[in-house]
Amino acid sequence: MSVNPSSLLAALELGGTKTVVATGLPDGTILEEFRFPTTTPDETLDRALAWLEERGVPAAIGIGAFGPIRVNPASADHGCLLNTPKPGWSGFSLIGKIASAMPDVPVRLDTDVNVALWAEAALGAAKGASDAAYITIGTGIGAGILSGGNLVHGAMHPEFGHLKVPTAPGDDFGGVCPFHGNCLEGLASGPAILARWGKPAAELPADHPAWDVEAWYLAHGILALLAILSPTRIIVGGGVSQAAGLHGKISDLLKTVANGYFDKEMLETLVTPPALGQEAGIKGALLLAGGVGAR
Repeated sequence: MSVNPSSLLAALELGGTKTVVATGLPDGTILEEFRFPTTTPDETLDRALAWLEERGVPAAIGIGAFGPIRVNPASADHGCLLNTPKPGWSGFSLIGKIASAMPDVPVRLDTDVNVALWAEAALGAAKGASDAAYITIGTGIGAGILSGGNLVHGAMHPEFGHLKVPTAPGDDFGGVCPFHGNCLEGLASGPAILARWGKPAAELPADHPAWDVEAWYLAHGILALLAILSPTRIIVGGGVSQAAGLHGKISDLLKTVANGYFDKEMLETLVTPPALGQEAGIKGALLLAGGVGAR
């Protein structure tokens, strides 16, 4: 494919476990992509920037980052990680780091879940929806929210993973969140699964009891989203969500806990996996780089 250098964009998806950096086009088309583990802030960003510099200076960079992070461009600490449990990242300035390497390149920033949702709304499972959510389950749990066609930011950005949910019957696990213990993230994230069962999610078979527990907590979290936001589509993504049969378990339990209040036909299609798979975040960051979905 012949590409005008002036239209070449860069994207960075910064997750708690892995980082993705890519070059591409304003429509979300990925030209090249590089995935590697997220380590320390400087090591991670230096590796991403070195890869980009080998490919030339992009017209703009879009970033989807784990949080909490300051996404409001009017804030003095725009682009800084806030009080995150990930060691070494609190206070780190993504914007500052990139600006020091590429001072003339515009940088556009949002959360990793917001950019993934924007990609799914533009190109995937939420296409045509004006009210939708994207939940990611991995190192943490987060949600991007689309309301009335606009991404929700608010005072900071949505922190769905720190929602308090009812304890599953017989569950005495205290949770792993260093701030809230048994919030949704503390009970159902990847680290919670490892701490609870002694194995990572990828090593648990489909018939393991872990998935019934996981579905319980996610269904109750989704019920709260449904009651507050009334979305027409809730996409459940992230590494943990790839477990066979998990989406069906969540949907079935959601119907039970909804207890007949919400329309049954709507609940049948409400929860879905991402149509863009593991590319939703990086495609969304490319769209953001091109000025689509910016704050």
